[in-house]
Amino acid sequence: MKKSSFKFIGITVLFALLTLSSCDDNDPEPIINPVTPVVENLKVGVMDGTLEEDFVLNASTSYQLTNSFIVSEGVTLTIPAGTQILADNGGTDVYIAVLKGGKININGTNSNPVIMTSIDANPGDWGGLTLCGNGITTAGVDAEAEVGGFIYGGTDSADNSGTIKNLVIKGTGAQINSESQYNGVSFYAVGSGTIVENVAVINGSDDGVEFFGGSVSVNNLYLENNEDDAIDWTEGWNGTIDNAYVAHTIEGFSTVVEGDKDNKNPKINNLTAISTVGGTALQFKKESGASITNLFLSGYDTNIDMKDDGALSNVMIDGVAATTTDAYDAGTKVAISSWDFINGQFVALEVLNGNLTANKTLKANTKYSLTGSYIVQNGVTLTIEAGTKITADKGGVDVYIAVLKGGKIDIQGTANNPVIMSSANAAPADWGGLTICGNATTTAGVDAEAEVGGFIYGGTDDTDNSGSIKYLVIKGTGAQINSESQYNGISLYAVGSGTVIENIAVIDGADDGVEFFGGSASVTNIYLENNEDDSIDWTEGWNGTVTNTYISHTIAGFSTAFEGDKVNNNPKFVNVTAISSVDGTALQFKKQSGATITNLYLEGYAKNIDMKDDGDLSNVQIDGVDSILSGLYNIGTKVDISSWSWIEAKF
Repeated sequence: MKKSSFKFIGITVLFALLTLSSCDDNDPEPIINPVTPVVENLKVGVMDGTLEEDFVLNASTSYQLTNSFIVSEGVTLTIPAGTQILADNGGTDVYIAVLKGGKININGTNSNPVIMTSIDANPGDWGGLTLCGNGITTAGVDAEAEVGGFIYGGTDSADNSGTIKNLVIKGTGAQINSESQYNGVSFYAVGSGTIVENVAVINGSDDGVEFFGGSVSVNNLYLENNEDDAIDWTEGWNGTIDNAYVAHTIEGFSTVVEGDKDNKNPKINNLTAISTVGGTALQFKKESGASITNLFLSGYDTNIDMKDDGALSNVMIDGVAATTTDAYDAGTKVAISSWDFINGQFVALEVLNGNLTANKTLKANTKYSLTGSYIVQNGVTLTIEAGTKITADKGGVDVYIAVLKGGKIDIQGTANNPVIMSSANAAPADWGGLTICGNATTTAGVDAEAEVGGFIYGGTDDTDNSGSIKYLVIKGTGAQINSESQYNGISLYAVGSGTVIENIAVIDGADDGVEFFGGSASVTNIYLENNEDDSIDWTEGWNGTVTNTYISHTIAGFSTAFEGDKVNNNPKFVNVTAISSVDGTALQFKKQSGATITNLYLEGYAKNIDMKDDGDLSNVQIDGVDSILSGLYNIGTKVDISSWSWIEAKF
């Protein structure tokens, strides 16, 4: 092959010969290997064209990938640690490809990785990295790749296409046609002699990595927000992945893993995948399968999908055939704290589960996945910064946040940056909501047992302080406990008046929006939309005040806007607006319950006042007058929520 430079001794000898013969005009001109335009461009930091000779990039040079850059058969491109390659936003015209018989040696280090990215790292900006090898694929020998028409495939399972160590690649996945896109890294029949370790693919519009046959293996793979499959394989790939971490925080992706066609039983050891946007985790098409050990999944709507009804026994997880019902959340998460090659690029994603036994602050720059019960213990404070988002698994009664008696929660949302707690799809009954237990008085007595979680609540201190909740939006709650009980959006068990609660929204809950079990907690500015039982419910002698309530009912079948039950300790409501487009009952009072309400506006309900157990109408005072069953209550001033922009907050 041609070399790009001479050894020093060769240059010296050539210079001497030229000097000795300079007088002889008849001597032939010396032959000097020309420098190709591709190499000339590389010397000034431009990558464009087909490389026909070995070349080593310079880490101190910033390289601009302006077009296709192809490493020919028999040629090696070496990329030293710290090299940065900036790809033009040129779609399918901009990519790096190593042809069959060529090699690429990416020599990044954990502390000084090689980075390939477009300037904005937006999905689809460029085509990514493609390697073509001489390994075995069910597509046959000299198959033609769907990208670039490159030739790949042979008979050498141990084929060596080079080394990739500590590579971060971003913004790939350019669209070729309606069926095909470039991936972050595409391995076409790449053999087991190729070393691949410490690779991150971030923000790709197609797959993170895809294997088309071959037997190449990968150690330490980080895949974040690739819009199709994080890991994809087909054509009989039979390599191994050790340690993969997948993060999904943007809606619309396809899967964590997609296996297709023949099952050559590839292996994945230690796979962690976390989603804050639902979706599908592992999908297998045709007869594809894999052997997976130590699997941890969180936040996906579907964990195992046998797309074409292939046998579940094709997928072995910890030595047992996969099931479509297992949560697969008991594995040990892959620890990426030492993966410095990611270079601070990874999305911070943390799982919330178990007992909180020391003070903790949840940060707005971290995405949280609530995978089970998360219980704040006595004497402990959970602080949640403005703008923090917590995605709850669709786990029903097993997924909730609870603050025990003596514990505190401090939610520090703002009008522009509320805190959001929701399941990915915000569907009613997806999860259990927020429960707070206090030490205030309740007719249930001291140390009563809650219907949810069996938590202990109730004491003698009506000024008890369970913390502060400011600007909270909570969605998709109300999981069913039994035929009599469900979780609410927010449950306040004997919470005292020292607790600050203001600017909260509970939307699309399968049970109550907010329920008070005794206590003296008050709330300012509360928005309740389409909660399927009662919007506000109270019992056990609650005696707090709610100022500025707006209730919206647009889905038929709910119970009431208000439900008061049992002893009447005369809670107060100032400024109440409740509007229904589906009839129903507005205010219902059971036993001797009642309330004092000022400035009430009701619209659209079939029944405005319902004394369920024939309690005295005088228990319910509306603008200083006993309530009446026939009252229209439509002349109050509606609560103005035009400035409540926080209620529109979404993930």
